[in-house]
Amino acid sequence: MQYSDIHKAVFLERPNRFIAHCTVDGMLETVHVKNTGRCRELLVPGATVYLEKSSNPNRKTAYDLVTVETPFGLVNMDAAAPNQVAGELLRAGAILSSPTLVRPEVRFGASRLDFYAENDQQRLFVEVKGVTLRQGAGAGGGARLPCHGASYCADGRVHRISTQPGDGPSFLSGTA
Repeated sequence: MQYSDIHKAVFLERPNRFIAHCTVDGMLETVHVKNTGRCRELLVPGATVYLEKSSNPNRKTAYDLVTVETPFGLVNMDAAAPNQVAGELLRAGAILSSPTLVRPEVRFGASRLDFYAENDQQRLFVEVKGVTLRQGAGAGGGARLPCHGASYCADGRVHRISTQPGDGPSFLSGTA
């Protein structure tokens, strides 16, 4: 996944979940925020942010806010990015070797999961969680990262629901 036409800007305020006011090249701009979460710990007045300029001249906003600088590094604010990256990794065989099928947004029982993928030996469901908040140091010395819509996940962990041919589902957890 790559962004194009990126512009460095200064965050000023976020009047609602969908827009923010920023200065870009000295000009005040209303920009679209690609994450409807609060993100108050990240979007503080004066923060350096990175905007992607839209190629659509008919949009109400010319830019999307995609990244913010923090003391810990850059944080991607695009809520769709984790699923786009996971889909690219699945299709490239980085999560499951030699995939023969990768399907997004699939039903599993009463749930809908982000991906289903399979190869000749394995079938798996993948649920992707985006993280934008770092909270202190955990017991093991690492930061704990709250996942949207879930309980806390350990820093750098990948979780998958996998089904082997003939077996029921099992919850697998590993590091990236």
